[in-house]
This record gives sequence, structure tokens and C-alpha cells, in this order.
Amino acid sequence: MFLCDTWKDYEVLDTGDGEKLERWGEVILRRPDPQTIWPKADPALWDRADAVYHRSERGGGQWEFRRSLPERWTVSHGALKFYVRPTGFKHTGLFPEQGANWNWMAERIRADGRGDLKVLNLFGYTGGATLACAAAGAHVTHVDAAKGMVSWAKENRELSRLPETSCRWIVEDAMRFIQREIRRGNHYDGILMDPPSYGRGPSGEVWKLENELYSLVETSSRLLSERPVFFLMNSYTTGFQASVLSNMIEKCVAARFGGRTDSQELCLPVTAGGVLPCGASGRWSSGEERRT
Repeated sequence: MFLCDTWKDYEVLDTGDGEKLERWGEVILRRPDPQTIWPKADPALWDRADAVYHRSERGGGQWEFRRSLPERWTVSHGALKFYVRPTGFKHTGLFPEQGANWNWMAERIRADGRGDLKVLNLFGYTGGATLACAAAGAHVTHVDAAKGMVSWAKENRELSRLPETSCRWIVEDAMRFIQREIRRGNHYDGILMDPPSYGRGPSGEVWKLENELYSLVETSSRLLSERPVFFLMNSYTTGFQASVLSNMIEKCVAARFGGRTDSQELCLPVTAGGVLPCGASGRWSSGEERRT
């Protein structure tokens, strides 16, 4: 598994009975997680939650705040800083398990040794991966269809004190942007994508991961440069195993460039014991050593 164990400001305290208990800085949140079908390890611990997200039978849900919380607060992962807050869809603006991928991409960028690497982040959300790659020395093009998420990502860039010139921000449907970049003849040395299982584009386009993912991988792989460094994709869809990601990457990327493909379950450690499953990630790297 790809285990993210490098957080200090974030911690999964306990899991069970369809929920997870998390510490975000000094704030403790209790959120649903349907995969945690085992009993809670320490039921008394859950009374410490500052806020609880309750699902609605009609879909969605709402937060119950047990004490007054700031509108938003910051958490750090190494030198990177992020604003987090409870949103109406139970999320906080950050997926902590992705720290494992941030570390891996940063290592690939630094090990390559070139100072002009270009990275494309599709479905960039609030910019965790964008900032990790930019801090490692790459120039990142961040694409997301939601204007609010791109604005949040820009704020995180400012919070982390990364140069304005390190990132380019695009509000657009991912596939439309890819197709236009192909026509322009643009290329990237690293590509990552974290597509939602379901969503809508800026013009109301319906996105279903199982219908679109292979086409997205195949088309985006055409944007890789002649000396690509990495290709990364995430899947939170339960039906897609890690081997599915490997098969797509092998066909679309490794068949052209060789290198190494590695797809595994993405997890977070749980302080009360065990790990929290968080989907799967597929990684491809060129396997080349640092150039001098």
C-alpha cells in the first residue's frame, strides 16, 4: 500500500461503524466513511468531536457544531500550508492521504535534476499536489472546472509563500483543456489527475468516471514530453481496483516510454489501530537517475 504517515497537523484518531474521527490541527471532526464497517476501537474518544457531519436520507447532509469553530484554519504538511474548513458536502478542502503522492512526485521532480520541468494537474481541487510539485521546482498548470476551488488553491499558494510564477491557473473542463493543448502542440514532463467519481463541468457536462477514465488517460498521455518524469492517477471509485489503473497506465504510458508502473491502495494510519483505506493510486515513473 501507499501509506501517508508524514503528517503532524493531521491524524486519524479512530475509525468504525461507518465513521472516521480526525484531528485537523487542534480541531476534531467526525465524518462518515462507508468503508469502516468494523466497530470503533475507543467509543469514548468520539465524544471529543468538535463537529459531526450527519448524512441525510434525502442525500447530502449537514454539520452539527458542538463548539464554536473559526470559519477556516490552517494545517501544514512540511513547508506547505493549507486552509481547511467544513464544507456542505462533508469535505474540508484537503485529502490528507494524497500526501503520499505529493512526496512521491516531489522526489521524482528533484531526482530528475532539470530546472524547467512542466507539470499538469487535472482536477486540481484546492492545490495540494500543485503546491507540492511547485515547491519541488516544477512549473505547474492547475486545471479545475470549479472557479471556487481554483480560488482556494490560489489562496493556499499565497499561504505557502510560493512564487506567483510557479503556477498557472485554468478554470475549464479537463478534457477540453487537454484537447486544446494537443492542438497547440504543448507538452508536460509530469501529469497527474484526481478525477471525481461523478460531477459536472462548468457548462453542465455530466462526468461519470467509469465512462470517461480510459479516454482521459489515453488522451492526456499524448501531452507527455519526450522525456517524461511521472504520470499519476487516483481513483476513489470502489469498483476500480489498483490493477485497473495499472492496466491503463501500461497501455497508454509504459508502452511508449518503458519505465515502471506501480498501483496500490492508498491509506492513512489510524492511531487507535489499523489503516484507513482511501481509494487507489496508479503511478508511472521513467526510472531514470539524476542527470548531472
